Amino acid sequence: MKRSLLVTAALLVAAVAPAAAAAQVLELGATRTPLQAYLCPSTIPPANCKIVLTRATALETIRDGLAYPTTVKKAGRIVAFTVGLSRLNSNATTARNDISFLDHTYGGTTQLALTVLKPVGSRSQRRFKVAAQSPIFHVQPYLGQVVQFPLQTTLPVVRGEVIALTTPTWAPLLVLNQSNGRFAYRQSRTANCGLPPSNSQAQLSLNQSAQYKCNYPGTRIEYSATEVTNPVAVNAIHAPDLGR
Repeated sequence: MKRSLLVTAALLVAAVAPAAAAAQVLELGATRTPLQAYLCPSTIPPANCKIVLTRATALETIRDGLAYPTTVKKAGRIVAFTVGLSRLNSNATTARNDISFLDHTYGGTTQLALTVLKPVGSRSQRRFKVAAQSPIFHVQPYLGQVVQFPLQTTLPVVRGEVIALTTPTWAPLLVLNQSNGRFAYRQSRTANCGLPPSNSQAQLSLNQSAQYKCNYPGTRIEYSATEVTNPVAVNAIHAPDLGR
């Protein structure tokens, strides 16, 4: 379900001292709008507070007007990801009742995995294949927080891949009522986009592909991924050609 790559001491050194190793630390998906743990305003009726992603993989396609902000520009490794998780309701009792309902309805507690996607086929198909995926994180204790999760096993990425979020159950990650032209995301499904999926549409297997036909303009999804780019050899010393 994921590419296997051990965290090494060299990677940790690169993360804290990128200049020495000619590497960079990049936050994919970060724009001028910071991540937040969103709470629906009181003006939105609870039935219309659709901030929960359920049983799908989600890919941010526009953030602050930037198209596909989690696109990998340089090869490297994803070492952590950050999410903004809503607490669902300001009233603790109501929030507990909401959590119980969602757990029962969608097959378990709040869970997330970071998914690396490779575009395949023509752009109009909007088809993506799983290139790598993190383990599943149980994140229910962190509702109401913006929280970063380090990856014990890092995920290799190459230029052109994009970073998405997957939940096999549910996760309150969405921010409503944004500008349609400046914020949008897509889900890994093709029909009935206005309703929660009746069965799991989450991409959970390596090389699994799906079409992202369900588009949600005016909605933000709160996540970013931390990449350490591969070091670039400068003034490399080459062995002499002993054949001459």
